[in-house]
Amino acid sequence: MDERQEALPKGEESRSEGEGPAGVREGLPTKEQVLEALKVVYDPEIPVNIVDLGLVYDVEIHENGVVDLTMTLTAIGCPAQDMVKADAEMAVMRLPGVQGVNVEFVWTPPWTPARMTEEGKRMMRMFGFNV
Repeated sequence: MDERQEALPKGEESRSEGEGPAGVREGLPTKEQVLEALKVVYDPEIPVNIVDLGLVYDVEIHENGVVDLTMTLTAIGCPAQDMVKADAEMAVMRLPGVQGVNVEFVWTPPWTPARMTEEGKRMMRMFGFNV
């Protein structure tokens, strides 16, 4: 074990240079911050944001400031795909340290209402949907 690793608190041996507490890389947003930023993006046909709808499957933040989003839509061939993509890119680009955003749409696993958060389900019920 090198001297740097010996100086780290127990359980943080894998921390890389430039990372702060608990693996947070300085100057870059956390996954939680990216997801919070994405809550301003809405499916145009459903009055719930894409995070609470369960459309965001993965967030990967690279050291160069590029954020990769893996997400889906409620239906294949959704005509709003380009709009949702552009809105997601703009929302994440507003975060400090972000240099670029890549959005990849996937269809496996398919989206179902079961992927929604409790908050998303609550919002849907407010608008009269039975979820």
